[in-house]
Amino acid sequence: MRFAKIVFRIAGIWGVLVITPLYFLFDLISRTDPPPITHPGFFYGFAGAALTWQIVFFFIAADPARYRPLMIPSVLEKLSYSVAVIVLVVQGQMHASDLVFVGTDLLLGLLFAIAYFKTSPRTA
Repeated sequence: MRFAKIVFRIAGIWGVLVITPLYFLFDLISRTDPPPITHPGFFYGFAGAALTWQIVFFFIAADPARYRPLMIPSVLEKLSYSVAVIVLVVQGQMHASDLVFVGTDLLLGLLFAIAYFKTSPRTA
């Protein structure tokens, strides 16, 4: 369980550090990475949903056996973003530099899967 605690705590901290600034970068992203964002609800909705998952990671880190079932959607959370960005880069709709965060998410997704298998199910 120590492995899961460490992995999910690091993931939560990393996510908060990376996602929170999005709330303050809306205008900058629109200017420096055209086209401008035209649907702010989607942008802030993504940031909010992503930030919420970081809180879930902190819950898992606090008690991996209890929250072991949440490790499965945690892996899917990492894969869904990664696969989407990879497809968009291949289609030329995103920059290859955006793959930096994909690498981090793929690594965390792999570590989440390992944590799932290393964590014993909660016993009554």
